[in-house]
Amino acid sequence: MTYMDLKGQKLREAEKQLSVASTEEKNLALKYVAEAINRNRKEILAANEKDVQNGILSDMSEGLIDRLKLDDSRIDGIIEGINTVIMLQDPVWKSDRVWTMENGLTFSKMTVPIGVIGIIYESRPNVTVDAFALALKSGNCILLRGSSSAINSNLTLVKAIKEGLKNSSITEDVVEFIDDTDRDLVDQMLNATEYLDLIIPRGGKGLIKLVIDNSSVPTLQTGDGNCHLFVDESANLDDAVNILVNAKTQRIGVCNACETLLVHENIADRFLPMAYEALKDKVELRGDSSTKKIIDVKDASPEDWYEEYLDYILAIKVVRDVDEAIDHINKYGTKHSESIVTENLTNANKFQRQVDAATVYVNASTRFTDGGEFGFGAEMGISTQKIHARGPVGLEQLVSSKYLIMGKGQIRK
Repeated sequence: MTYMDLKGQKLREAEKQLSVASTEEKNLALKYVAEAINRNRKEILAANEKDVQNGILSDMSEGLIDRLKLDDSRIDGIIEGINTVIMLQDPVWKSDRVWTMENGLTFSKMTVPIGVIGIIYESRPNVTVDAFALALKSGNCILLRGSSSAINSNLTLVKAIKEGLKNSSITEDVVEFIDDTDRDLVDQMLNATEYLDLIIPRGGKGLIKLVIDNSSVPTLQTGDGNCHLFVDESANLDDAVNILVNAKTQRIGVCNACETLLVHENIADRFLPMAYEALKDKVELRGDSSTKKIIDVKDASPEDWYEEYLDYILAIKVVRDVDEAIDHINKYGTKHSESIVTENLTNANKFQRQVDAATVYVNASTRFTDGGEFGFGAEMGISTQKIHARGPVGLEQLVSSKYLIMGKGQIRK
């Protein structure tokens, strides 16, 4: 029996129990897990510090170190996320439609768990808990495969999760973790159709492409984030500076950080110096020829427009109008998070309707694209595809449907 068989069989067996667990049982299990994480806080932080130090020794970028690092505040955030999931409505076994046909058959469309979900993710150890909590509440078992860079953190978090589950009526086998960093196991996971109903890749462009190109298990694509901020000619420039600084620098190692600034040509000579003063001491600025005529920046190459830097780097381009901004975003963006700063309602409406992205903001930072900020408690990732789910993937996106038909002996003529 292979490593994947051992994990998969446990998950399939646990699926039977979880599929009939009550909301109260699931919520109590999550409560015990939150308590176990809090109780094991010191051990979790010590394990994480090992991963961070290993990352520093391997010259991991500052942005990736930021993704990897846990502290008391982030542990508090993880626990808060679990508690929010507890408070959310159970998405399983709900019906939004019941109807009866002329032949007397009554049809009900019911929500049901997907089954067993696999998630492959990079660096961020909070995903271990977020993914588990969302899976459990939505009635799904989950197979976790984190990156080798976070192996100590993830092992300790999974240990705490299972410790919490042992105090509940739900088996600890609803969650399994691939604790072997052998990359061959990723290939086994991608082809474990007997055990997995869905795989979610959460990480950089390379990981997502690997999963999409090689998985025989259906995938939910979460995308990398080449996110844009467009400052329109009618924008409140002070607001625009504040939004830009937040979107670029509040956390750099995240997929909803701004990577490209687009500025309307009619206000470029006023706004770009303001942006320069706000960012020059922390962010490397790269601009097109029009930008370089106004502020002192490095040359932006054609490749810069495609980049998700995850670093203190920002590309800047001066555009003719909102239409050119939309065209630029739709050509170079990753369909993640885009924002316009404007006082022109017509341009705001056009931007939100025509920009092809999962989340489109008016007068707000792209940093709000997050399951917690959307009220989902946590997220499996930000889906940039258009079929099954788009945007932050929370509880409602982790269920499928089943049609129940009640008859009285009808046969089809």
